[in-house]
Amino acid sequence: QKDDSQRLLESFSADEKEHTLMESKAEPYTSKEEMVLEESESPLNSNIAAFALKAKVVYPINQKFRPLADGSSNPSLHENPKQTILPNQVVETSMSGSLGSLSQGDKEDCSSSTTIHSTTSDDRFQARAFLKVASFPEVLTCESFDVKLCLCSLTLKDLMLLDTELRKEKHVMFIQIFKIHLTDFHRKKKITDGLLKKILLNQENDFEELQKQLDSRLQNTEMSGSHNSEFQTLEDLERREREYSEHVIDNMEAFWKQTDKAQQDFLDQSKCSSAKAAKMMMDLTEKMIAVESLLSESQDLQAMDIQERLFNWELMVKMIDSLKSSIPEECKGRLNTVSNILDHLTVKNNLSVRQKEELLTDLHKAFWEQLAHYSNECMQQSKDLILKRLECRAKKKEEFKRRQEAEQESLLSKTFLTEDVHNFLKAYHELIEKHWQAQWAVEEEDDCESTEAVADLYKELYSKASHALAELVTELFLQTLPVVTSLSVRECELLNKEWQENLVPQLEKWENHRQRRWKLFQEQLLQEKELWITEYALSAVMQKHLSEKQEKIIQGVVSRLGCLSDESVSYILQKHRLLLCSVLRRLAFRRVGMAALARMRLSRKKSSLQELREQHTLQKGSSLCQDEDQWQLQKAVESHIREEEEKLEEETKETNLEFHQQLVTEIQEALQFLQQHMERVIGQTLLQYARGEAEKKSSDDGQDFKERLVESAVESVYGTSNNINRLVQNYYQQLGKITEGYEGKKLQHLKSLQAERNERIRLKNKENELALKEKHTKGLLNVSSTVHQRVVLQQNKILAQFELQQQIRLGSLKQKLLGLHRLGTELENQLREAEQDFVSELAVLTRVPLTVKKKPSKRSKPAGEKANSKRQTFQSPERAEKDDSYENIQEHHGVTSGLCR
Repeated sequence: QKDDSQRLLESFSADEKEHTLMESKAEPYTSKEEMVLEESESPLNSNIAAFALKAKVVYPINQKFRPLADGSSNPSLHENPKQTILPNQVVETSMSGSLGSLSQGDKEDCSSSTTIHSTTSDDRFQARAFLKVASFPEVLTCESFDVKLCLCSLTLKDLMLLDTELRKEKHVMFIQIFKIHLTDFHRKKKITDGLLKKILLNQENDFEELQKQLDSRLQNTEMSGSHNSEFQTLEDLERREREYSEHVIDNMEAFWKQTDKAQQDFLDQSKCSSAKAAKMMMDLTEKMIAVESLLSESQDLQAMDIQERLFNWELMVKMIDSLKSSIPEECKGRLNTVSNILDHLTVKNNLSVRQKEELLTDLHKAFWEQLAHYSNECMQQSKDLILKRLECRAKKKEEFKRRQEAEQESLLSKTFLTEDVHNFLKAYHELIEKHWQAQWAVEEEDDCESTEAVADLYKELYSKASHALAELVTELFLQTLPVVTSLSVRECELLNKEWQENLVPQLEKWENHRQRRWKLFQEQLLQEKELWITEYALSAVMQKHLSEKQEKIIQGVVSRLGCLSDESVSYILQKHRLLLCSVLRRLAFRRVGMAALARMRLSRKKSSLQELREQHTLQKGSSLCQDEDQWQLQKAVESHIREEEEKLEEETKETNLEFHQQLVTEIQEALQFLQQHMERVIGQTLLQYARGEAEKKSSDDGQDFKERLVESAVESVYGTSNNINRLVQNYYQQLGKITEGYEGKKLQHLKSLQAERNERIRLKNKENELALKEKHTKGLLNVSSTVHQRVVLQQNKILAQFELQQQIRLGSLKQKLLGLHRLGTELENQLREAEQDFVSELAVLTRVPLTVKKKPSKRSKPAGEKANSKRQTFQSPERAEKDDSYENIQEHHGVTSGLCR
């Protein structure tokens, strides 16, 4: 009779389909598009390998039953197997994977052909649902094959929690620093006790309102998207992360506005001088920079810990998955050993083909039913175990939280002086970090214990399965075979012993395969760690570049203002540094989250490629000798692996580019917030400076003294009209000479500046053109020079010319401002001296007994001293000097016109 295992496979196809449909009903949320994952394959015989080579077809690795060598199809291929299960899940592997080589044995293990299985498109992958998990132990019982997606979603959840804790810490630190400074003013009787309490209460209420607004927005973001509370899609996750980042940046902007408002309210209601108020604002800014530095350092360390925690999770999940997959694989191998013994009896005509198939059918049915029962029991025990452990973890966490809050309240209730602010910041930050590390250690310990407990359950399942199979095989050899064959009991006992002896090398082989898989997985994990370290280094370089660029911009803005004191300039720079640290820290968080999202998007193809590499490596190592067909087949598989690696690399570049462009857009939006906030800060500083200058000018005017002098001179009988007119005319002539000299000096100064600027531009352009021409020549001489490189050279040339002209123009403007300010100072001193001389002569002429308080002459003062101590005004220098000279002359004209009357 012909040995046809096809009929046996067909006999089980109906049972398998029914079993698959029952499993599919258990997960109604799984869509048809999600049904793409297949389970591990069975080895091919040489006939199938030869057929594959002749047909030039490479079959997917997870296809359950490949076409036979004669070209006949298998009806079980048209099934829609259940997909939302873990890789190598026990039930499906036991029903399908074990029957593929029922009567082939392990003799063709080395000739298996493997490729990446067919999957859905990228869009469908992003839209497919995977289980929502709140903690790692839930992943151990997760039946979805998207385990890596679940783990990465937990990483994003940890990052969000860390962000929340750091934001809360920053709010608390600001309130405490503000409270310390207000308390210091209260001790000095600058503010009342009621005002102190009112300001602090308002500040706390405002921060609480900000947090409520943020929580409300985040809740709305969480509720939108997928309507299923138990599942989520990668698309929804990316959208939530993007909206979360937008809400947090808005909250950060509102926080800094609120801090500025609190400081301004305090200054408006307190009795402190402007100098003390400026000092307090400067101190607050410096302390908050120290806070941001502490938070940034802590954030980097915690982010690295979260990433390392993800790698540890993957190791633990891989260990559980290895135990799960080893059970059906080894049991299938044991059954194949039994099948080989029965094949040998069939060849000796001790057993017919029909009898062999019936015996194998009964054995398979009995064993897989028992294994399914044990597996379901193990899965239920695992879920119950994890549920209990999660309940205990929640209680510990709640108790831990209460203890932490008590310790924090104890520290915050202490009184600190202004000189102890740094000590407070250090103590509070160390306390928060200690709490975080303690909670982290408890969770990691619980994760390890949960993994070990689940592993023990699967080890027990492995023991039960092995024992059940041994009993069934013993019953087959010692009870069934003596009845259906003519073999004696002694011969059957020898067959049973032979089966046990044949298992020893097989078990060693499976153990070697398991160790090699584990080594390959560790190598892959090490590569991912190196990739993550590279990404972290790139992120640090990007932040440094942004920081230097923004510092350069704000330095340029402040240098062009020119009218502010050194204290005001220092405050603006410190304020900018504070906001920049806050923005960069938020963007660093976002970059880490984007890296996790990119990893999730590529996880499917990476897993498929890794599975392909593992199977190919194992098959290549197990085949010591190969024929021509097997060698060609392995070459074809290796070529296919290289193609898939190239596709994965290309997709990785596209994905990284997409996320990078999105990050650049968010950076621009965040820097726009920074620019707007700094515009307000600079505007307020300029306004305070203008008010101070106005107050100073009004106090130095001396208008009352001039009016009294005019009245006294008019009433005096010693001053005649001719004498006074002659004195006034002389004074006007002196003023005309002064202004004429000023205009001449100004015109000469402007002409010399223009000549110097033209000469500087000519020399710089000549040097720049020579340097760029040399670079351009080198680029053209280089054979590998491309169009892109020539475009870059041209761009650099244009940018260099622009930067050169900009620097020359700014330098010329600075020299122009300094020169005009020097001339204006000289004009002001000359006019003041002329006025004082005129007043003195008038008092002597009219014999008015008035003592004039002569202001100290500024002629002895160096011309550039005022320019160094006080910067130039922001308006046009020519217009400013003309206005100043006009106002001075008009002022003196007011005195003389009164005398002429």
